[in-house]
Amino acid sequence: MYALIAAIPILLTVVLMVGFNWPAKRALPTSWLIACFVAGFIWKMGILEIGAQTLAGFLSAFETLAIIFGAILLMNVLKQSGAMASINHIFSNITKDARIQAILVGYVFAGFIEGAAGFGTPAALSAPILISLGFPPLAAAAVCLIYNSTPVCPGPVGVPTLTASSVVSSSVTALGGDPDKFTSMLTKWTCIPHMVGGLFIIFIGLCVLCKVFGKNHSFKDALKALPFCLLTGVVVGILYLTMAIFVGPELTSMVAFLAALPILIFAAKKGFLMPKEIMTFEGVDEWGDQSWLSTQTVSQPQDKGMSPVKAWMPYVIISIILVLTRVGFFKIKQILTDEPFILHIDHILGFDTINWDFKFLWNPGIMPFTLIALITILFHKMSKSEAKVAIKDSFCQISGAAIALLFGVAMVNLYRYTSNADIGAKVASTVIDTFDYTNSSMLYVMADALANIFHGAYFIIAPFIGVLGAFMSGSCTVSNTLFSSLQFETASLLGMSQVLIVALQNCGGAIGNMVCVNNIVSVCATTGTSGNEGKLIKTNIIPCIIYCVIVATVVGIFMASGINPMPELLK
Repeated sequence: MYALIAAIPILLTVVLMVGFNWPAKRALPTSWLIACFVAGFIWKMGILEIGAQTLAGFLSAFETLAIIFGAILLMNVLKQSGAMASINHIFSNITKDARIQAILVGYVFAGFIEGAAGFGTPAALSAPILISLGFPPLAAAAVCLIYNSTPVCPGPVGVPTLTASSVVSSSVTALGGDPDKFTSMLTKWTCIPHMVGGLFIIFIGLCVLCKVFGKNHSFKDALKALPFCLLTGVVVGILYLTMAIFVGPELTSMVAFLAALPILIFAAKKGFLMPKEIMTFEGVDEWGDQSWLSTQTVSQPQDKGMSPVKAWMPYVIISIILVLTRVGFFKIKQILTDEPFILHIDHILGFDTINWDFKFLWNPGIMPFTLIALITILFHKMSKSEAKVAIKDSFCQISGAAIALLFGVAMVNLYRYTSNADIGAKVASTVIDTFDYTNSSMLYVMADALANIFHGAYFIIAPFIGVLGAFMSGSCTVSNTLFSSLQFETASLLGMSQVLIVALQNCGGAIGNMVCVNNIVSVCATTGTSGNEGKLIKTNIIPCIIYCVIVATVVGIFMASGINPMPELLK
């Protein structure tokens, strides 16, 4: 019962955005209000504490808004300077086929960005490139979100996977296991089902692109590009799994996707396994749905004949900065994440445990996106009027996302930090007691209910719990923080491999990027399609479910075959 009550704000969000096509800026404040009632009247959370968690959520949302703004500003600066038109020519010269452009930009290039930065930046950076190539903005947003799944687990220098391992390390030790071995096994067995899933998701992304947004509205157009999809999946998959096994999670996505990019570009230029007929979005303004197009007035790229080197230089510098600051070897992370580069707000509304820290130089929206955008204005010798247009357009686009994100993150805070000992005691009396519910949250109660329902078939639902966490929080890392312990302990009680079940949690958190509210709001703001968030969720939910079924099936086969990477944990 409590799980159903806790789920009401989430279900309301989905119904309003998908069923009634409400924009996120209307749906999320409404759902937040209902979440306040549930937290207050059912979980007995005080009004002042609800207010404090809401304010903390608003402050956390500012961090995401900084990333969105930086990505938007960079895009608009490149538009006005002539760089985006030059980049457009580069990809057009590789191929004019929209399907191959989607793979190269939305999957491979964005996969590298995910490996370096993560946290919503891949779609925010790659979608504008696809739009400049002629993609309808909503189509670019949809396919980039779908593709921002496979690279996520070993994503921003391995943070999601390392977080999942860290969360359960004490449990691993308590069972006589080696936490370092668990991290190694988790990396490997997360990447294996993702590698298999990646073979499918590349093609599924094209199916969505061709069926929903293509001129012919036909899956046949996607089938014609299947050979190149398989080539991409194999090339990326081999590099991906090799890095995961022999190096670890920190560099897997970054190196695998970066190394794959020149190989696949070479193959495309040579026509290897390419479709014989070219598919484009030429004339989409006339034959396409108007909802696919920008809902905001956004300036078009200017063509000034800029050299490719000069056009790509901002992205090159950004990539270098991300590698230098995210890879631990260079020791820069410690500097950027320590004093004096932290803003503090402690004891919000008098609550000792409710605080906010903003590591502003660690936020990719500020450094490097905004920093490089401002430098680019000078480097590309933009006029004052061009710079003014870029900045004005950026503030106009971010305004549509601000309200949605503020209330979305505030609602997540309520889900994460509600607690009620009486409810905890009642929930703990269920068949599977996987958690100490003396301090229960609404989110944990829902997840535990799912675990209780599925029992022996738990591996089927495990990735969907990861999706739930990502949908609510907007992050695979946060999803792993919330649910890795639950997944580990449930696996222990059911006699299942803890490594494989936590791997499914990790995979699910990554897959949830397709439909998570934060990412959808972000990419809609970046592409100028704010107000169409519900359409994106509706479009991407089927690929999300299919991907979860694939990874669950792969892991289920492993489990049925008796594979357990760390059998010592079940002694």
